[in-house]
Amino acid sequence: MRVRLKGINSITKTLADGSKRTYYYAWKGGPSLRGEVGSAQFVASYNAAVAQKVAPLRGTLLSVLQGYQASEDFIGLAPRSRSDYVGKIKLIERDFGDFPLSAMTDVRTRGIFKAWRERLAASSRRQADYAWVVLARVLSWGMDRGLVAANPCARGGRLYRGSRADKVWTADDEATFLERAPAHLHLPLLLALWTGQRQGDLLRLSWSAYDGKHIRLRQSKGGTRVVIPVGAPLKAALDAALKRSPIMLTTSEGKPWTPDGFRASWGKACKRAGIVGVTFHDLRGTPRSGAGRERDPQARIANKNSQLSAQLLCDGLMEIWKIAR
Repeated sequence: MRVRLKGINSITKTLADGSKRTYYYAWKGGPSLRGEVGSAQFVASYNAAVAQKVAPLRGTLLSVLQGYQASEDFIGLAPRSRSDYVGKIKLIERDFGDFPLSAMTDVRTRGIFKAWRERLAASSRRQADYAWVVLARVLSWGMDRGLVAANPCARGGRLYRGSRADKVWTADDEATFLERAPAHLHLPLLLALWTGQRQGDLLRLSWSAYDGKHIRLRQSKGGTRVVIPVGAPLKAALDAALKRSPIMLTTSEGKPWTPDGFRASWGKACKRAGIVGVTFHDLRGTPRSGAGRERDPQARIANKNSQLSAQLLCDGLMEIWKIAR
């Protein structure tokens, strides 16, 4: 006899070895289910999860958190942002799910939330600030809909004061990576270096966005449309690349990357190449041309004063890329 289980959510991920695995959850954001699909263990774990699922008490912060996650404000976020928000919302639910909404106007509430952020900061100031921002946004959403009377997290400032402005890939870093990293990771480096775009936007970039001279894309964050001139090293790489998919960047098997799969492979490649202290995101602060140069006034000045050095770097990268292939 077939049993229909309502609300089950499944997520398929690409593992480090390239194989795919599907994970099942009782509902979106719910607990994972054990056993093979359809097995007695699978059905039992589903029933146990549903039995423990309790409707949020009215008048508590949990009801607002769940309402926000069902709203267009949340659904309209970029996929990566939604994923990050879910992680922080779960943290808020754990610590303040039963917090009474009637206490939002109490002058002591802001202090309670700030003390919570300071506890989180013991592990990471940056992530503590992110959790505060998410809580503030949820409460702001609730205020706009008359669900809460005040937002004690408004204008809370930041704990994290660091900057990665000085974290850039050197010419030696780039050359070493192109020499030692797998060939299918060369184009991601050159694209990030020459376009200054986010990892997520580059992983979604299709070949149709490239016309031989420019790359045109719509950024996932903000929806801005940009047209990026393609520099000589990037043009050579794009023109020589095998088009094994409608998507530019692919795995060694010619399949589009998943965000988690790319991050894992990139991290391993950097470790093997001995690249430390910089991330893929830091390539956005090391642009050679196009949108990145226009965004960085110092880069524009350096370009005007050092055209010969820039050309030598471009020629050097081209030779390294040809040899590495």
